[in-house]
Amino acid sequence: MRGSVANTEWWQRGPVEGVPPVLQPVAHILLQVRESVGEMVEGLTPAEWNARPGGVASAAFHVRHLTAVIDRLFTYARGQALSPEQFAALRAEGAELAAADVSGVLAALSARVDAAVAELRTIDVATLGDFRGVGRAQLPSTVIGCLVHGAEHAMRHVGQLSVTVRVVKHFGPGSTGPSGKNDSA
Repeated sequence: MRGSVANTEWWQRGPVEGVPPVLQPVAHILLQVRESVGEMVEGLTPAEWNARPGGVASAAFHVRHLTAVIDRLFTYARGQALSPEQFAALRAEGAELAAADVSGVLAALSARVDAAVAELRTIDVATLGDFRGVGRAQLPSTVIGCLVHGAEHAMRHVGQLSVTVRVVKHFGPGSTGPSGKNDSA
């Protein structure tokens, strides 16, 4: 008999409907990113969202960045260049986050994950090894390389977000960590 999957990670919840088997790990990672971020940032104050303990990136940066990196890498996977809007989003990733903008940032992440999973359903697996140039330098990658890196890079920032949020919640938004020194000093 199958156990309850409600409290398990996405990779333990079975296949994501319509996603080719070889792309299931990408879908699982993206869905886990969204769920984990939502759990981590719940209840953060504006000061906690924007805190940079020890000079590390803020929670606001990480959430914006992982949303945008999924968007950028999926764009490259389609063989497209980044748009002016994507470059503008890149430049804005480190901006302070106002309390009124928190729901929008989280909604953007959710929508980006939904769009990425929907796109995974449409990918012809025969193209996964096709060349894809990344960035202005057109560094060599493949369709699957871009998709996997988009998910992996987002999850990497979930890990960094986790540490930042734990430090900020435990030591306060103005602390550098266990030393208790203020990062603005």
